[in-house]
Amino acid sequence: MLLPQEIIRIKRDGGVLKQQEIQRFVDGLVDGSFSDAQVGAMAMAIFQQGLNTEEKVILTTSMMHSGDVLSWEGFDRPIVDKHSTGGVGDKVSFMLAAIVAACGGYVPMISGRGLGHTGGTSDKLESIAGFNIQPTIPEFKKVVKELGVAIISQTDNLAPADKRLYSIRDVTATVESIPLITASILSKKLAAGLDTLVMDVKVGNGAMMTSLADAQALADSISSVANNAGVKTQAIITDMNQVLGVTAGNALEMYETVQYLTGEYLDPRLHAVVKSLATAMLVNSGLALDTASAEKQIIRALDSGSAAEIFEKMVAALGGPTDYLANPWSSMQKANVVVDIKATQAGYLSQMNTRDIGMSVVGLGGGRTAPGQLVDHTVGFDAILPLGEQVSVGDVIARVHAKDADAAKVAAEQYLGALSFSDIKPGLTPVIYS
Repeated sequence: MLLPQEIIRIKRDGGVLKQQEIQRFVDGLVDGSFSDAQVGAMAMAIFQQGLNTEEKVILTTSMMHSGDVLSWEGFDRPIVDKHSTGGVGDKVSFMLAAIVAACGGYVPMISGRGLGHTGGTSDKLESIAGFNIQPTIPEFKKVVKELGVAIISQTDNLAPADKRLYSIRDVTATVESIPLITASILSKKLAAGLDTLVMDVKVGNGAMMTSLADAQALADSISSVANNAGVKTQAIITDMNQVLGVTAGNALEMYETVQYLTGEYLDPRLHAVVKSLATAMLVNSGLALDTASAEKQIIRALDSGSAAEIFEKMVAALGGPTDYLANPWSSMQKANVVVDIKATQAGYLSQMNTRDIGMSVVGLGGGRTAPGQLVDHTVGFDAILPLGEQVSVGDVIARVHAKDADAAKVAAEQYLGALSFSDIKPGLTPVIYS
């Protein structure tokens, strides 16, 4: 048998791994014959040395086949999904999945938990009392069939190799590896039996990819591997140089989702990302003939309330309340302390260190510093002003939600430390790059 340390040594020294060596690593992730330390070492070796295209394809497909692979026989419409590389305040999945389902797609969305400074879709849904993020596969399929959408967490039998690797990457500083991101995302998506996938590759100081060149490399890697595996895939690069929307934190982001779907408030940058990704999903899956017709369908799904209705029914079908949109806070807890964060100088908000804000949410308890940690769903920031906003001393630029006054004070100081002010209105980066 191939020893774990020998496989690690090959990649550590820059060698190319053979199929049997990669398969041994994936088997070791599932059966435990690679210890956590060895998995971390392997992840670091891949982070440092990379994988070539063939290695990436082998790792992805091996992880895909480490558990169940879903089949959608009897489903008569396209099976389509979206995945984001993660950011701060990224609650796009909720609106997007409901919109595409309202436009006729089946969206079986299998989501992840918080990773590094980025929030997790599954963690956000667990803000809702009773929501079952891990139904059985038959239950998952039943909800998708009836409503067009279900958003769940990875089950134990769906890409289990990735589930373990994902949690260890989170605490070993190996999150940003393009080969590991590619294999992680696509092992789950290929196992989900998709026809079409749209990737939201984030770029900026709050993203895993901080440069446009790195974001493009990741987009190309994912598109190449997925299309070669038979899933029609398009990657769109979107901005993460500031918090997306006006909230960062689990329950707070779910509340912003409610505001968006009900039409109470649509943050312009958030709406631009949702619309761009939804358009790509509809066109690439054949649910819309072109961009113009896709945009009309998206507007109709929102204005008619059909997307909102589908989302609420999904929440209820997976164990949440039946009246979530009308009474969101009846099934979500609020933080003990809410404190205004006030501008300490006048001028335009010119820069935001988005990663630091994400780490502040983690520090409040809204994320994890070790696998398996419990998350405080109540904490985070809301009422976040966007870059380019002109403020005076004492103006409220955000609010912190915390478990106590001391934690709120620390987080407020961290938030202010993540901002820069300018006397001149800044030129802002585009929301959508490609």
